[in-house]
Amino acid sequence: MEDSAIRQRIPRRVLASLISSLSAGVVPRSGAPYIAIGRKDEIAAFLSDLETVNEGGSSMRFLIGRYGSGKSFLMQLIRGYALERNFLTADCDLSPERRLYGTSGTGVATYRELIRNLASKSSPDGGALPSVLSGWLFSLQSSLASEGVSPDSPGFDDALGARVRESLKELEFLVGGFDFSRVITAYYRASSSDDDRATACLRWLRGEFSTKTEARRELGFDVSVVIGDDNWYDFIKLWAVLAAGTGYRGLIVFIDECVNIYKIPNRISRENNYEKILSMFNDALQGRASRLGLVLGGTPQFLEDTRRGVFSYEALRSRLSDGRFSDPGYRNLIGPVIRLRRLTDDELLALIVRLTSLHALYYGWTPPVSASQQEEFLRRALSRAGADIMITPREIIRDYLSLLNVLMQNPGMTFEAVAGRAADAPSTAADGISAVGSDGAARSGSPAGRKPGDFSPEDIDF
Repeated sequence: MEDSAIRQRIPRRVLASLISSLSAGVVPRSGAPYIAIGRKDEIAAFLSDLETVNEGGSSMRFLIGRYGSGKSFLMQLIRGYALERNFLTADCDLSPERRLYGTSGTGVATYRELIRNLASKSSPDGGALPSVLSGWLFSLQSSLASEGVSPDSPGFDDALGARVRESLKELEFLVGGFDFSRVITAYYRASSSDDDRATACLRWLRGEFSTKTEARRELGFDVSVVIGDDNWYDFIKLWAVLAAGTGYRGLIVFIDECVNIYKIPNRISRENNYEKILSMFNDALQGRASRLGLVLGGTPQFLEDTRRGVFSYEALRSRLSDGRFSDPGYRNLIGPVIRLRRLTDDELLALIVRLTSLHALYYGWTPPVSASQQEEFLRRALSRAGADIMITPREIIRDYLSLLNVLMQNPGMTFEAVAGRAADAPSTAADGISAVGSDGAARSGSPAGRKPGDFSPEDIDF
């Protein structure tokens, strides 16, 4: 991609967020497509899931990879694709205070975070709940007006109320659906009359009431349930159905840092969380969660540890473990588990070239790094002991941006001087002795097992 093309496509605000996030080793919330390298097959698998949800089905994927391998980045990338295709998205990271199942508010805290981060194409940064409901009500009003019912006519409000109830009728037959539809109807009435109860309705929908008594006092009418630790997932399924009824294609939920379930010290609490995952998995694959896509991100330990991980729960292990004919050398992106492979050396070099262009555009300078020096940087990174298998994009990005920052702020320094000071002691791979790569193929100290000069950045297809 030419610098001029990048400059035309990337807003300054997005570029600033992108550079600052990458420099700190944090996944950028916006701008991810500009540095997307080498995940074509994984992206295609998730886009297939989006089509399934769009057709009224459901899906669930486990995205598994080591820290820094690109799990969170890929989830943000897919989130952007989903928003572009008119899906609603919701995302959150699990933590000791947010779990899939818990007591004392740790379960519903996950729901609150998801709803807080609810995003649409017009509100990609989250907080889309009021705009989604208002946009839906406006579309109903427009529909009535197009049918000849004037907004100024005396019967318009009654007709609109009947249209709202008709649209929510499907929800009433689902778990929690009656109260859910009743609160949304109350929100419509309150918002149309500038009633303060609209805020109370939004609080109930966000799961901010802890008791039915408190909810009744604020809402002005009785509700049989409030959203809590035990039932929050049922309301996520209701949001998915409502999303389809309000003009969106469905709801895609991203839950990252699932390794925090693996870290729960209490066995009973861990198994309760795995039981919740089992319930979500069964709903998705048995078609009981219409218009809902679920993506869970975690480390290999979270999935495969037979003592504390997902595989310690036999019902999940029997569903998610690889079949007899699976092999680490084979790729299988159709099953529920997607394991992120290490980026190839050519893909890492392409990433370095892309970072150089972005850094130059943001700071308005010309980095004194040639194509051969970019290759040399990657060669040095891969020459460290174990790096051929264990290196991650996060390490490459952080180290390379750090090098560019030093060169920019110290004009007298050269690439050789900065890289030479940081170089580790030569490893066997750097000496040209063959090493085994993550794909099982023998490699030399040069990227992709080639001699220097066998390829150049200009030959890489971005």
